[in-house]
Amino acid sequence: MIKHLTKHMVVRYIIGGGTSAVINLITLFIFNSVFGVYYITASIIAFMVAFFSSWAFHKFWTFREHSTDNMHAQGALYFLTSLFGLALNTLILYTCVSLLHLPVLVGQIIAGALVACCTFFISKHIVFKKKEVQSTQNVLDEFL
Repeated sequence: MIKHLTKHMVVRYIIGGGTSAVINLITLFIFNSVFGVYYITASIIAFMVAFFSSWAFHKFWTFREHSTDNMHAQGALYFLTSLFGLALNTLILYTCVSLLHLPVLVGQIIAGALVACCTFFISKHIVFKKKEVQSTQNVLDEFL
């Protein structure tokens, strides 16, 4: 049953992203609630910690892109698109916490879910698009 479900890219995206989201939430909780770090700063730290698990899960498992040629360029492109996600996440988190007065972790769950919907399409159609490895460098060059 599990093997059948994980045949679908969206299911793999949810599992891989969910694992990274749990890492993100735990890190956010520790920095914000235990160490008293301002929630926006703690959210950025949590993003940096969770980024590497997200990259590995999505590259090798979700999108099954196992090429190591130009992996640095693909990683840089993924990082740039993740920075877009971080900016969007920060805006949504700020709105949830400071304007709507929701708890930080609730705001992060809402922000993370909304950002995941956006970044799935960016990752699928730009970063991990099945095409020649050479063109990943071209996309990064065009993006910059």
